[in-house]
Amino acid sequence: MSLGGRSLLAGGLMRIRLDPWLTLLLGILMAVGLLVLYSAAEQELGAVTRQSVRLGLGLAVMVFIAQIPPRLLKVWAPWLFAAALLMLVAVAFFGVGRGAQRWLDLGIISFQPSEAMKLALPLALAALLNGRELPPDWRSLAIAAVLIAAPVGLIVIQPDLGTAVLVGLSGACALFLAGMRWRLILGLGAALTAAAPLLWINLHEYQRDRIRTFLSPESDPLGEGWNIIQSKIAVGSGGLSGKGWLQGSQSHLEFLPEPHTDFIFSVLAEEFGFLGVAAVLVLYAAIILRGMHLAGQCRDAFGRILSGTLMFMFFIYLAVNVGMVSGALPVVGVPLPLVSYGGTSAVTLLAGFGLVMGLYSRRRFMG
Repeated sequence: MSLGGRSLLAGGLMRIRLDPWLTLLLGILMAVGLLVLYSAAEQELGAVTRQSVRLGLGLAVMVFIAQIPPRLLKVWAPWLFAAALLMLVAVAFFGVGRGAQRWLDLGIISFQPSEAMKLALPLALAALLNGRELPPDWRSLAIAAVLIAAPVGLIVIQPDLGTAVLVGLSGACALFLAGMRWRLILGLGAALTAAAPLLWINLHEYQRDRIRTFLSPESDPLGEGWNIIQSKIAVGSGGLSGKGWLQGSQSHLEFLPEPHTDFIFSVLAEEFGFLGVAAVLVLYAAIILRGMHLAGQCRDAFGRILSGTLMFMFFIYLAVNVGMVSGALPVVGVPLPLVSYGGTSAVTLLAGFGLVMGLYSRRRFMG
């Protein structure tokens, strides 16, 4: 493409309030994801087509959300949070799933309301803290604590402890970006540490098994430890340059569990090796740094808190998935952002990027 063509494309993206660099990086990541998915899904074009449609829907949602003025986001924030909370309540009564009620099935579409809460909670907290005294006073912190505790509690009873922790972290990140004092942060950390035995007692047995497996996967290599052991074998067997695209033995011989969803990073590592993994992680780093740069350019607390929280959580999703498949963290079922097969997560993430880019595009008019 000529220089004039690139300038025209960049100008077109900016007219619809998308950042050209961030949009380009996201496009490259999604293309890489489809390439790896084709191999992980046993070269099934149907899976790639379905994921392409979902990503296309996510991009459309991203463009749409980028057009929404910040003043409307602030007005809608409590209503969107209330709607997401009501959907979580509906899951408790009408939810479907394998062994856990996490999905709402509307007949023509099914989705996880907990994914919507990953956007609704940061949005509600940013609206709450905008215009208030920062660092937040005790009244603001108390209201924020209620807003965080309500969805976290509903997600825990599904049960989905991993997602509950992520939603709680998004709330904590918003408070941190609002300037919550360090002594309070350290105090809460100490309180959680002290409460660890109580938390352990109240875990489901399968959740305890995941922690035991994380600490010693070799104690049950053909049972609970199978997933992580096979994942680590796949990651390590890739070596420097990998076995080659479509040549991964762990996934194609069905040793690797869920190779197209939770453990797709293991497929990437086995087929493209250390060099391929490093290139993808550099791509993720570029996306995160660009997103944080856009967040830092916002002129008011609402834009900075919301955008910063969304980008920090994108990093957390990446870190948790990579840590999970490499044995550094317990298995919690967090997909690799915009690479793993799945629609709800991809649409939610792209909607978040739409918020970040839309807020950045209006930075001169925010206040």
